[in-house]
Amino acid sequence: MRRPNAVIFIILTFMTACFQSPAEAAEKIRGVVSILPQKYFVEKIGGSAVEISVMVAPHQNPENFEPLPSQMTALAKTDVYFAIGVPFEDMWLDKFASSFPDLRIVHTDDGIAKKPMDTQAGTHQPGPADQAHHSHHHGAMDPHVWLSPSLVMIQARHIRDALAAIDPARAPDYEANFNRFMTELELLDQKIKNIFATDGKKKEFMVFHPSWGYFADAYGLTQHAIEVEGKDPKAKEVKLLIDYAARHHIRSVFIQPQFSTKQAEIIAREMGARLEILDPLAEDWNENLLRAAAAIQASFEGH
Repeated sequence: MRRPNAVIFIILTFMTACFQSPAEAAEKIRGVVSILPQKYFVEKIGGSAVEISVMVAPHQNPENFEPLPSQMTALAKTDVYFAIGVPFEDMWLDKFASSFPDLRIVHTDDGIAKKPMDTQAGTHQPGPADQAHHSHHHGAMDPHVWLSPSLVMIQARHIRDALAAIDPARAPDYEANFNRFMTELELLDQKIKNIFATDGKKKEFMVFHPSWGYFADAYGLTQHAIEVEGKDPKAKEVKLLIDYAARHHIRSVFIQPQFSTKQAEIIAREMGARLEILDPLAEDWNENLLRAAAAIQASFEGH
């Protein structure tokens, strides 16, 4: 004879299943993204209906990343891959598509006009980039489109549309989440504009790797990169950068944790500048952009 508690448990379980909505009962969409900020975007729109894994782990470099065998195996059970245009995708997306024909690949950067790495700032002024980077390859396009809230709005639309196509029953939920995310992006954009709206002075900052060009574009800044075509600068280029930094009172060089800091430390020491970390791949994307804005604005003090 069943115990009363066991019978009650069975009845409650049956009733819960009966009253569960189709959306609640449906399986989660299994997705993969290339980098951590994308996880933030997809989860904002997909909510609890998505289960997202990330290819490039913290402190790994998406330029030379290679998927692990376990990640390739997991793709066989994945519904959708959200690409964003980082360099490793150039080699691997075709392999993903041929190996997993049922995998939907969504290019979230579709419709975004990419900029060359050496001229990405729309307010670019003559400076070390013009002198020291004269040999820079003009075909290298900047993939860092996730660092501008207005460009993330474009990416978010692709994410919403893909989720709705995969799971039409929950399309209204994705639309509602998308609208909330749009409001968040608008508020973030205004907060960052307020951070940089202190005066009309020329605002230039120096980075080792040129990750922040779209961010600079969005907020009237000029990014100067030390790195040349992914390589450390030559002695003549370093001298030009040091002279420029001295004339313009640049006292900070921003680095990111995915790259070696050895050469940056040497150059910063010669400049009399301090190294500061800006991580373009941080998962807490919203707060990270606010931290970056505050750090860059602080670097203008004393210009």
